[in-house]
Amino acid sequence: MRLVSFEGGFGRVEGDLVVPLGNDLVAYLEGLTAERARAAAAETATASAAARPATTSPIAAAATPASEAHTAAATVTSSISAAPLSSLRLRAPVSRPGKVVCIGLNYRDHAAESGQVVPEVPVLFPKFANSVIGPGEAIVIPSGVEMVDYEAELGVVIGRRCARVGREDALSYVGGYLCANDVSARSMQRRISQWLWGKAIDTFLPTGPWLVTADEIPDPQALSIRCWVSGELMQESSTAQMVFTVADLVSHISRTMTLEPGDLIVTGTPAGVGFARRPPRWLVEGDQVTVEIDGIGALTNPVAREGA
Repeated sequence: MRLVSFEGGFGRVEGDLVVPLGNDLVAYLEGLTAERARAAAAETATASAAARPATTSPIAAAATPASEAHTAAATVTSSISAAPLSSLRLRAPVSRPGKVVCIGLNYRDHAAESGQVVPEVPVLFPKFANSVIGPGEAIVIPSGVEMVDYEAELGVVIGRRCARVGREDALSYVGGYLCANDVSARSMQRRISQWLWGKAIDTFLPTGPWLVTADEIPDPQALSIRCWVSGELMQESSTAQMVFTVADLVSHISRTMTLEPGDLIVTGTPAGVGFARRPPRWLVEGDQVTVEIDGIGALTNPVAREGA
């Protein structure tokens, strides 16, 4: 399912139409994720019961029926009828994530082009909700900021509360996936050892164009990922090249940091970023940046300069 946020609510994409579903996408996603986990647990319990001797009473399904879980999670459905997708101004699927956890050097080829060793544990750094924008919104380069770079990334949206989970269960806590662009000001990032200053800039995290629910992405490590800048292909790789998989990351982060529904993990970028090119290719006013991930879609944002 593709879920979009727009001014006034969120909805489900059906072809060229959007069917409104309510006002709280995160609560809806939480219900879907809980339903999926409940159904998986019930299936496991049924299989275990079937394997027992006939004299053993099967375990009663402790889970609430999926339909009830879905109903409990959904917000009041809007009375507005379906609208053409093209008529809506889309927003970031989750515009105010409680946490944005980004991963550095998570593709071997990007670590190599950066002159860095492949990390032994995930390199974590934050962005915040001020950076998050949606499809079509401008990446605005602040006055005095130079060497602005693009980074095509897979975004992971948490669907249910997650603390100290094992790798084998981690994906059951994922609500969905989206395209992300971890825009970075290299001139600032390189001046200090902490990356925050050059990363957590207003408008420097486009996400979208929608959220694809986790049930439609059975293997997040089998997705092609690309980035174009003004029509020129700059990055082309696969999430199979990640050093730490989505399951690794969810498990690792949740060991010490409780993840909540709507939290966003931005999983790293492959080779081909602007600073590694000769000559470097920095984003400038008038550029159009597109991040495309197979099975999800394409996210396009224009580049503008503050005050222009």
